[in-house]
This record gives sequence, C-alpha cells and structure tokens, in this order.
Amino acid sequence: MSNEILSSSKAWPFEQAKQIQRRLDIEKRRGYERGDKPVIFETGYGPSGLPHIGTFGEVVRTTMVMNAFRALTDNKIPAKLICISDDMDGMRKVPPTVPNPAILEEYLQKPLTDVPDPFGTASSYGANMNARLRAFLDSFGFEYEFKSATDLYREGYYDKWLLLTLEKYDEIMSVMLPTLGEERRATYSPFLPISPKTGRVLYVPMKALNSVDGTITFDDEDGCEITTRVTGGNVKLQWKPDFGMRWASLGVDFEMFGKDHQDNAPIYSKICKILGGNPPVQFVYELFLDEKGEKISKSKGNGISVEDWLNYAPQESLSLFNYQKPRAAKKLYFDVIPRNVDEYFQHLSAWGSQDIKSRLSNPVWHIHNGNPPNFVPPVSFSLLLNLVSAANASDKNILWGFIKRYAPDANPNDNPTLDCLAGFAVRYYEDFVKPNKVYRKPTDQEFKALKDLASELDSISDYEAKDPEALQTLIFSIGKKYEFENLRNWFKAIYEVCLGQSQGPRFGSFVSIFGTHETSDLIKSALSRYNK
Repeated sequence: MSNEILSSSKAWPFEQAKQIQRRLDIEKRRGYERGDKPVIFETGYGPSGLPHIGTFGEVVRTTMVMNAFRALTDNKIPAKLICISDDMDGMRKVPPTVPNPAILEEYLQKPLTDVPDPFGTASSYGANMNARLRAFLDSFGFEYEFKSATDLYREGYYDKWLLLTLEKYDEIMSVMLPTLGEERRATYSPFLPISPKTGRVLYVPMKALNSVDGTITFDDEDGCEITTRVTGGNVKLQWKPDFGMRWASLGVDFEMFGKDHQDNAPIYSKICKILGGNPPVQFVYELFLDEKGEKISKSKGNGISVEDWLNYAPQESLSLFNYQKPRAAKKLYFDVIPRNVDEYFQHLSAWGSQDIKSRLSNPVWHIHNGNPPNFVPPVSFSLLLNLVSAANASDKNILWGFIKRYAPDANPNDNPTLDCLAGFAVRYYEDFVKPNKVYRKPTDQEFKALKDLASELDSISDYEAKDPEALQTLIFSIGKKYEFENLRNWFKAIYEVCLGQSQGPRFGSFVSIFGTHETSDLIKSALSRYNK
C-alpha cells in the first residue's frame, strides 16, 4: 500500500502515527541518529488493584496507533509497546476484597512489592497484581514488553536519572512548587526515601542534598537523621517527577493518558526536558462514564468490567467501543453492548466493498491490524435478542431452530461466531432485558392495527413469509392504513405491546426468521391481555 494513501487517512490512529513520524523527522534534522533504537510506545499500570476496563482501553488504543505507525513506515522502523507497573508505590489502603485484609495493615505505605501476597500465589502483593496484568494482556494477544518500576529502581536502570534529578533538583522544584499549595510547598521533595528501618515510603522534606556524593539527608520516622544514596532503590520519585523521568530514561515516543492527567502533562514534559529528554507525542482521551453520567472509578466499582462485557459480547465489540471517538466522554454500561456488537459486524460487512482509502477509516482495520476476518453473521445481535424475547428462549439451541429457517445451511460447528452470539444473546436477555420488560396496553388505533397485522400474517404465502422486504412492506402498509402520523410510532407500538420494550430490529427481518404464524400468535397473545 502506498505511503501517500496511508498518509491521507484521517482515522485518529493514523493521525497520531503521523505525529510520531514528524517527531522522528525533527530529530533527524537536529542530528539525532536513532540507530536500531525502536520507537517506544508506553502505557502505565497502577497495581494496587486488578486490571480493569481502562487498562484494556489504554493498551488497545495504543496498539492501534503502533499498528498504524508500522503500516505508515512499512515496518522499516522498529517499534514496541512497553507496559510499566508502578509497583514501587506505597500501599495506601488495604483492598477490602483480599483474603484476611487485617494482616496487611502493618504493611501500609510499604512498596507493593514488599507487601506479602494475601492470595499466597506470588512473592508479593505487587508481583501477584503484575502476574494478573500480564495474564490479562496475554489473553487478548497484545504484543508488549513488561517492566516493573521496582526492578528499574532497585536494579540500577534508573540510577543515572536519579543522580541527574538530584543534580537538577532546583530546576525541578521550580516547576513543581508553583503547582502546590502553601502547606505542601513547605515539605515537598521530588524524592520519596524508603525508610531503612520500617521499609515504608516516606513523604518527608529534605534536610540536605549532595549531588557530588549522590545523597540526600532526611529525618526517618523515629526522628533520627538519615543520609542515603538516591540510587539502588533507596528512593523513588513522586509521581509527577517519576512520569517525566520515565519518559526521559526510556526514550518514550508516544503515550496516551486520561483527561485527569491533562493539566499535569506540561509538568511531565518540563521535567523530561530538564533531564535531557524529548517529551513524547501525547494523546489525551476522555474518561468513561457510568449509567448516571458519573466518572467510572475502580474504588467506587461503578460501570462495568472487561469480564462483564465479555460475558455478553465478543472482544471485538469492546475494541470498537474503545476505537470510536476516544476524545468524547462516553457512557460505559451494559446497555451500550448490543449496539457495539451490531456496529462491529456492520463495519465488517462494509469492508468487502470498500476501496483502500475507505478501509483505512474502517474501525475493523484498526481492530484487526488491517486483516479482518471475512465472516459476517446472517442475523444481527439485536435480532437475536428479540428472538430470545419472543420465544422466551432459555437455551441458544432454541435460537438455532429459528436461525436455520433464515439460513438453512448454517450450523453451530461451521458458524462458531454465530453460535457464540446466540449464547451471548440468551445471557444478555436473561440478565438485562427480561427483568426490565414493561408491556403496555394498546390504544384503540393500535389494537385494531395489530389485530389486522396478525390476520394478514396468518394468510401470507410461504414465499412471502421468507422475504423480509415483502414483510416490511406489509407492516408499513398496515401502519398507513390505520393512519399513524409517524410510522415510527407504529413500530414502537409493536415492540412495546408485543415484546415489552420500546425498540428492536427491523421488524420484517424478525418476522421472516421467527415465522409469520409464530409472530401472529405473539401478537394475539399480547392482545388477549386486554378486552376490546
């Protein structure tokens, strides 16, 4: 594929990839030779809790940009994704969900990698969470290199940069102090020493600094004065200086983060520059909102988890949700799942007839790195949900009886994707649709129209019964016959009176799969609740 076509794409991952490419061009003009050094894409992870949907979103979106960059440069420039765990952070509170939480109280403020693992499966709490992160990322097939902040500090990788931070202490403080309140300014230091006596991460002021010896002096928790080297894992940096130092030390070229970091991004960049680094291309994404429009929080437990989503829909639908409008705040709750499933397959269906330029803007290019599968199920997810609802199906095998009516050659073994969708539909219906069904009484106009529709469906020919368009035309004609001012209200009446919901799929397609006589019986059953 020509670079000209790739460069013309307005898809946001390509827009970010082009910014990275411009960054490399500027470096080259300034005489910087990268040699074999890869372009570094980075994401960070706080291992105080389990990986969550934000973790997935950040990694999948960053991977999309990395794939776009590789395509744009024809894989001639090496690139890799680094995932860093901030596992040297002190444990601020004991998670209530761990076994025997009381035994961890004495380890508060110690680095997460120095806290025992309450699950008994790893060398520390931090190691346990890191293992879960890696298993989580591996389960989605992400390509990444994992790094532990504890290892980077204690094994000497950061030593050069910590000494440089000490040397540039005053410059860094000139960036940080204006951002702090008066009380915090009085005690603030970029360095957080690890107490040699208690092992806790200390938030204490510095009494002396010696950049020649590479040491800092402070009072330990018992009041005794301590002088320690800043290298070898004896200290860690406060999170804002740590962000900038990490960019400089790892040579990060691209990083995305949530809007909650936006105000601090200039601080990260300034500190990176003070330490001799070149701040990366940065992409700020909006945060997810729960069903009430409030920010999703791990501690609150609002919103939904990755596991929740994947219990009701395929992974690709979650990738699509993350791809679409990353700079717009979006509600992330169970009711967005069906739409994203159907939209994913709509994009996949469009792929075959699109030219190269259009494909680059198709989300499935970015979800599948330019090589999407060619299977599109013959029925939509929303249609499957309505079939479950109409048939009161408790098993996906019941759905297959209707699916075969529409696609006789389809079967679970040869169509595993469709079989999975059928299972998802049953599960989603049982948990979210069925409990919220509300049937309403039809108006006189609606009652007569529905009664007429049932009669027409009973008398329809076998040929017409299999034609969704003919059925849709029939339904339209009855709506016009009974003079519905807005035909949308006619279809809404069908859904609300017969299915107990306010919307659904194209009703002609539903009837062709569910069956004309079965749909007639469904309507008659709904009308029998009312005497007219």
